Amino acid sequence: MKTRLLILCLLFSNAIFAQDAPVTGQQILDAANQSISSISSDEIMQLIDKQPDAVIIDVRTQFEVKLLGTLGLYQNVNIPRGWLEFRIAETVPSLDTPIVVYCGTNVRSPLAAKTLMEMGYTNVKNYDEGYFDWKKRGLDLNMGTLVSTTLLYQRPKQVVDGVYSAIGAPQPSTYENSGHNNNLSFIVADDAVVVFNGGGSYLLAQAMHEEIKKVTDLPVKYLVYENAQGHAVFGGSYWKEQGVEIIAHDNTPEILEHTSEQVIEQARNSLKDKYFKSRLLMPDHTFSDEYALPVKGRKIILKHFGNAHSPDDIQLWLPENNLLISGDFAFNERMLPILEHTSVGEWIENWDKLETLNPGIIIPGHGDVTDMQTVTSFTKDYLVYMQGKVEQVLDDGGDLTDAYQIDQSAYMQWKTFRELSLRNAARIYKMMEFE
Repeated sequence: MKTRLLILCLLFSNAIFAQDAPVTGQQILDAANQSISSISSDEIMQLIDKQPDAVIIDVRTQFEVKLLGTLGLYQNVNIPRGWLEFRIAETVPSLDTPIVVYCGTNVRSPLAAKTLMEMGYTNVKNYDEGYFDWKKRGLDLNMGTLVSTTLLYQRPKQVVDGVYSAIGAPQPSTYENSGHNNNLSFIVADDAVVVFNGGGSYLLAQAMHEEIKKVTDLPVKYLVYENAQGHAVFGGSYWKEQGVEIIAHDNTPEILEHTSEQVIEQARNSLKDKYFKSRLLMPDHTFSDEYALPVKGRKIILKHFGNAHSPDDIQLWLPENNLLISGDFAFNERMLPILEHTSVGEWIENWDKLETLNPGIIIPGHGDVTDMQTVTSFTKDYLVYMQGKVEQVLDDGGDLTDAYQIDQSAYMQWKTFRELSLRNAARIYKMMEFE
């Protein structure tokens, strides 16, 4: 008897510890796809013709529905994936009702279909092409109730003749703003279009391209990564499909190699299904200090003022317009973030290169189009203040706790103050502690 109990205990313990790591989300999704049936756009139309009582369930969030719209079918209802188990019965009381579920890019809908089948629904199919493919095919849509029907936080606006910028959300990258929290710009030359910043995802770059097509029929020939951050590079996967040459600073490839896993994980966690088809691609061409783009009818000069917000920050200078696209070298409207590779001292030191250029119009990395005085206030003046205050803490023998107590109340009205003020103080302190 004791021997049998021992054997049972060993078997039970082996069953518990046989799995070394948690099952991944992708594994769960793959398993769901194997257990459900899919349906195409054409088959949906055939289904509702034959069975008009079918229910088409959009499992995306209410925000997505309001922003982007839904399939233009009167059978369409919205039950977000997180509420499906609790709300399905009131919408579909009969277990044999034909049901089709869909989302944006076939990430949530397979899980929803599997859940409904497990709840006892017997006629469930997954529309695996999803909302974006339906829209791409030009099929009927019920438009969203929000003003925008694009993933872009704002559509591009003309700054000067032939220069446009889509101003991003003055907040961290989130699912709701689709990762569009920086400024995405493009310049129309005589023979081609130059895009500055790839965007934070494949879909965001695609949305930007749709806006460019409304302005010009010219091809996009060059994409400039302003630096190696996710909101600058992930859209490169879309632009590369269009045959675009990607240009970056000499430091960018090395930074991408060292930070790729972290950057990819952050983007996937933030964007979820909106990360669809996004990949991190290396640039095709890099430069050190200055590079003139070979386009016709317009002088476009890429510059690198030096180490600042990032070691690979790029600026785009249009001398004929006295306009600078500063990238993350200059900020407006919101508090700048101090990153692990930010050099506060060099950023301040290199600011004189911007002052020497003295542009009349600046499209900053974040915030609306502005002027030299404004970006100086939001960038250099803030850096000088924080550097001086941290230096005072160190001179007084203070520690990190004292750095957290630095008075930043003058900046409380700046966007992202709550998210960044204490973190900035800590990072500047740690940078200066052993200088």
